[in-house]
Amino acid sequence: MILLDKPYVSQFLKDTITKHKFLAIDTSDVIKDGEISLANPEEIIQQFKDEPNSRIYTNSENSINWITKNLAFTKLPEYINLFKDKVEFRKLIKSIYPDFFFKEVSFKDIDQLDLKDLPMPFIIKPAVGFLSLGVHKVVNAQEWSKVKEEIIKEFTDAKAVFPIEVVNTSSFIIEEVIEGDEFAFDTYFDDNGKAVILGITKHLFSSDKDVSDRVYYTSKELIQTYLAQFTQFVEALGKQANIRNFPAHIEVRVDDKGKLIPIEVNPMRFGGWCTTADLNNKATGLNPYYNFLKNIKPDWNKVLDKMDDEIYSLIILDNSTGIPSNKITNFDYDKLLKEFSNPLELRKTDYKIYDIFGMLFTKCSQSNFKEIEDILVSNLRKYVTA
Repeated sequence: MILLDKPYVSQFLKDTITKHKFLAIDTSDVIKDGEISLANPEEIIQQFKDEPNSRIYTNSENSINWITKNLAFTKLPEYINLFKDKVEFRKLIKSIYPDFFFKEVSFKDIDQLDLKDLPMPFIIKPAVGFLSLGVHKVVNAQEWSKVKEEIIKEFTDAKAVFPIEVVNTSSFIIEEVIEGDEFAFDTYFDDNGKAVILGITKHLFSSDKDVSDRVYYTSKELIQTYLAQFTQFVEALGKQANIRNFPAHIEVRVDDKGKLIPIEVNPMRFGGWCTTADLNNKATGLNPYYNFLKNIKPDWNKVLDKMDDEIYSLIILDNSTGIPSNKITNFDYDKLLKEFSNPLELRKTDYKIYDIFGMLFTKCSQSNFKEIEDILVSNLRKYVTA
């Protein structure tokens, strides 16, 4: 069963629903009339009443409100809150990571924070958040005033676009900076709580202060390197949370000594906007939506054996131009595509609403990886007309 919601449903997910005849409902009028066959919401509710261990996936955390209202008799709201609230998540894993510093602070009390009580540098982010909204790295006291102003502006804008279940401005978490390379991977807990990894991506940053979501990539080598370690971590997390039949998108960092520290767990979905699941399909041939809903565990030995040695990237074209989106009249997508040796799919978005020009999936050899490094540091101004 699948809940479909804004901001974006990929054609791959729509085709998966149609091909495998999955029950799906539209919780926000995101599907055009006749585009795919939709179920009656009562069918999904009744399915859970008949079989409490049923599985459900949502492409967007906007649907959390629907689950809270209609499936309150299941364990799903409990599982969601455990992971969606970053403070609750840190409490959950405190016994696994007892020395990790974190502190909850209300939005109204940010001004009164005493920096002497905080590790420097630190990360501040909303306890409930989405798409890097309100996420800031503070490296010294001089930066703090600027960060506070930016947080206020970001959340004033965000409340007009995302529902309160996605972006809750009442509470923030401050935590120590987690060093190392960052990864995001799609997974689920099966009916016995066992971990199943469905794809692994590495999150690239342009600098130590960068907290954006510009580039993620995956490859055969990357999966081979981290599959066992990430599976072991999710196994431990599943035991701690006692969770079953549940999908998640997990972000972690691994330091130069190989130590893994989790950043966050995003419940009920894989990468937002149908990103990482679709990217992993292009790279591995797996269908993560199908695998989860049908409880099919990948035979990773066979999958890796069939994979090529290319690098598959997801590029999120966030507005880093410095020009307000409502002042931009055009984005030159054709010019952008010419910068890449093998663009696979371009998804244009309404940048005046979401402040994102689109999503681009690409494939390249290691020798052409500079094209990914270049877009990582680009402010995208050469593609826009204002």
